[in-house]
Amino acid sequence: MTESSDPPLVLIHRPPSLTFMDETLSREFRTLITDTSSESLPSFLSRHASSARAFVVVGRLPVTEELLSHLPSLQILVCTSVGIDHIDLAACKRRDLVITNAGNAFSDDVADCAVGLLLSVLRRIPAADRYVRSGNWAKFGDFQLGSKVCSKKVFVVVTGKIGSFVAKRLESFGCIISYNSRSQKQSSSYRYYPDILSLAADNDVLVLCCSLTDETHHIVNREVMESLGKDGVIVNVGRGGLIDEKEMVKCLVEGVIGGAGLDVFENEPAVPEELFGLDNVVLSPHLAVATSGSLDNVAEIGLANLRAFFSNRPLLSPVQLD
Repeated sequence: MTESSDPPLVLIHRPPSLTFMDETLSREFRTLITDTSSESLPSFLSRHASSARAFVVVGRLPVTEELLSHLPSLQILVCTSVGIDHIDLAACKRRDLVITNAGNAFSDDVADCAVGLLLSVLRRIPAADRYVRSGNWAKFGDFQLGSKVCSKKVFVVVTGKIGSFVAKRLESFGCIISYNSRSQKQSSSYRYYPDILSLAADNDVLVLCCSLTDETHHIVNREVMESLGKDGVIVNVGRGGLIDEKEMVKCLVEGVIGGAGLDVFENEPAVPEELFGLDNVVLSPHLAVATSGSLDNVAEIGLANLRAFFSNRPLLSPVQLD
């Protein structure tokens, strides 16, 4: 941007309640917020957003080739999530679009949530809370035993920073950490497993915090869960599609695995009803990233990426379109 030029038009698509990007971006850019109260999104884009050079997607709006066709001036797509499985990457590549994501904006909070879910499952904290509130403690006496956290063997399936943050937190509990990723990380002192099946057989807890791709879709199938075993616990703060959800439900109901802490699901916001009555399952409505600090972080990263793009400087969190 030069001082004499008009600021680029930045289109923002967001749920009505998530206004955290509005003020931050409007300080430096002309902004347009999608309004579908009286017309469809494609109609709105065609009528009002044809000159938008940047598109900020707050949430998981499917960005398809058809949607992009209504944005002929678009140059950059700014995603406020880390995962980009809702984006048609091939369509973006054909149009030579630049894509950025949230980078490390959420890493600390997602790692905290993963640890919280694991503690909640192993120590049965939500179930114990319900036991007290229902009056059952006074009626029936002591609650059932939980499981020890210290010395648990935990493996983390990771593609970014979040997994290493989870590992550091659990290491302080005395857990024994190993991991699986696309390649071995030379800087890591944790044991590396090249495949998730062998990793499951040697560990007590599986923590999923990797991206959802064609390669990782249903990476946790029935065979993996059987290998994890009847005392094994799954924690998922990545994407619901990482797990074969139907098989996971069966494994939990049948006692094939010992428990699960789930922040994400395959068909959100739909959650399998069979999970509702299981005390060894802790459910969370995709809120691992939902703190005011994380939202501040992602707004600043989004702004920094837009500044960099329109000033021809390196981006903070680019997505590689291989």
